[in-house]
Amino acid sequence: MEKLVNCLYRKPEAVSRLICFPWAGGGSIHYAQWGKFFNSSVEVYSLRLAGRESRAREPFANDMKQIVNEIIDALLPVLQEKPFAFFGHSFGALMSFSTAEHLKRDHGLQPLHLFVSGASAPHSKARYPIQKRSELSDDEFLTWMTSVGGTPPEILKDKSILQLFLPVLKADLKVVESFSYEKPPVETLCCPVTAFDGVGDVPHDLEAWKVLTSGDFTIHKLPGGHFYLKDPSNEAFIVDYIMKNLENVGMDYF
Repeated sequence: MEKLVNCLYRKPEAVSRLICFPWAGGGSIHYAQWGKFFNSSVEVYSLRLAGRESRAREPFANDMKQIVNEIIDALLPVLQEKPFAFFGHSFGALMSFSTAEHLKRDHGLQPLHLFVSGASAPHSKARYPIQKRSELSDDEFLTWMTSVGGTPPEILKDKSILQLFLPVLKADLKVVESFSYEKPPVETLCCPVTAFDGVGDVPHDLEAWKVLTSGDFTIHKLPGGHFYLKDPSNEAFIVDYIMKNLENVGMDYF
């Protein structure tokens, strides 16, 4: 589990855990830092996928199934220990849902709450662009990255850093572009689902998330573009919202 999970703030007495799934091209550091914002009742696990950080020499995952299988194989014992919630932005939103769906179907477990951000629901037609971004030339890809925002300018200007960063991002986008999910005849989950988004981002089909759960569904739109959650005020709102939804968790959930 150690190679997959980055937990900078261990809280053995925590009542619940928040499992955070990275965005495309992302590492584990951003969400691992969230641990300092939560009180002692919530322990934050930030996932570190193959091909980045301490796992840089491992080959990238080929598809969503491979990623989900690794996550569940590593985390199932701790997910059975105490209640947990999922948070994922963009690629991470699809990854978190896929993991939750697999857990519910095969192990009878599901999150206390699924928090998704910056992404259309997995079955929505809005997910499928005319052109696959992973197939863009490097110049076209950099133009797209600049338009999305969220990537520090010094990275975009440094070719040596880009040579390390672009393969990771393109590999994750290939997983996203190959991932498909059919709308189920009945709700997949019964936990609450909250969808966050930046008001300046490209339109996402957030309403489509509602049909995936029989639980409560809420949408929150915050100022900013695709990486709106990096803004300190937006980050504080999200953390506070998650905290309020988890602070009254009881150990009798399961």
